[in-house]
Amino acid sequence: MSAPRGQFSSNVGFLMAAAGSAVGLGNIWGFPTKAASNGGAAFVVVYLFMAFLLAYPALMAELTIGRHARRNMVQALRGIARGPVSRFLGGLTGFGGILVASLILSFYAIVAGWMVAHLAAPFATLFGAGGAADWLTGDSTPRNLAVTAIFSGLTMLIIASGVEKGIERWSTLLMPSLILLLLLLIIYVLAQDGAMKGLEVYLMPDFSQLSPELMLSAMGQAFFSLSLGVGTMLIYGSYLSREESLPRLGALVTLIDVGIAFTAGLLILPAMYVAQEAGTQIFSDTGELIAGPGLIMQVLPALFDTMGTAGLFVAIAFFALMVIASLTSSISMLEVPVAFAIENLGIGRRLATPLVGLAIFAISGLIIFNFDALFGLVVSISTEFGQPILGVALCIFAGWIWRRDQLLAELEKGHENIEQTLFWKVWPWYVRIVCPLLILAAFVQSFF
Repeated sequence: MSAPRGQFSSNVGFLMAAAGSAVGLGNIWGFPTKAASNGGAAFVVVYLFMAFLLAYPALMAELTIGRHARRNMVQALRGIARGPVSRFLGGLTGFGGILVASLILSFYAIVAGWMVAHLAAPFATLFGAGGAADWLTGDSTPRNLAVTAIFSGLTMLIIASGVEKGIERWSTLLMPSLILLLLLLIIYVLAQDGAMKGLEVYLMPDFSQLSPELMLSAMGQAFFSLSLGVGTMLIYGSYLSREESLPRLGALVTLIDVGIAFTAGLLILPAMYVAQEAGTQIFSDTGELIAGPGLIMQVLPALFDTMGTAGLFVAIAFFALMVIASLTSSISMLEVPVAFAIENLGIGRRLATPLVGLAIFAISGLIIFNFDALFGLVVSISTEFGQPILGVALCIFAGWIWRRDQLLAELEKGHENIEQTLFWKVWPWYVRIVCPLLILAAFVQSFF
């Protein structure tokens, strides 16, 4: 592998980076509220099952292609092609992944910027700068541009430092910090009035809600929660040593991701019912639990306001958690187009990073200035259409374009006698047929 690409220096570094890519804002606010609205523990059980039925095999497809090719997404898919048609489609899929990853990052940086603003606001209050705190928690174009620029700059600084000194070093620092903050907040929130009600809603199964729709919803959550389809895991796989066991590392990434998603539920749902106990509305007009930005920007800040001075420190811890979760995901998304720029345009990382990062920030700025028209549109194009379609394409390339013996040969590096295991005997056919069908089913269900 060429020197500019770098390589993860340890299993721990890769695990923290890959898990950080998977653990984002959607895990923190999306999974708990979906679980609570879909049978509580019944949804959790189905989600865990789907994570290994769909997400793990698809994750392994990306990691295997990445480590075999040791190139960016475009070159990797072209490299395993077996003719001019599949080579063209490989390039098209690769460019699609780069585009979708960039679009996701363009709106993700805006939302992450809100987290930065809400993290800074309690500090402003503590230092008596009430006007600055109000500006930070308000909704204005200058505020949104400023905090998006700050977050984008942080992401670019990490990526510009390279794989080992940037992605790996910061992921290894940030992920343990995220887990520690999460556990401390859970301990604090569970001691508050109303927390046990939220815990009951989250952990008590309601199997009467089991349905094909619930299963498809859990399947979609499992697919999206592992950042599949846009090439982030393919790129991270390309930075892995040949001696590492891909099946073991892939299983650990999946376990860490679902573990943190489940643990986040032990914070978010109790916190919502603590907020309700304090007089905050936690259900929308349609009777559903408030989720997404509404949860983070309205429900929980209202709860922190009722806690007095202690609420400032809880808010700092919570929004630090959200910023860390945002950052570990954003660096993996920015790495996808940066890796392409380095290898296809022949420019250094320190030049490629600001060029690509500023181009994506320009898209973020366009969205901010036309928020009502563009934000929802970009979210839909990238996550509801682009990501599932790319996930299907990657499974097809792994299962149909790449020969079975080559696929298993790559897996056997660092993991001997893999063909003797029934799961891995079936896996190429599973990725070829079952995974695309499951992704498409979850994709179609999201529109109903």
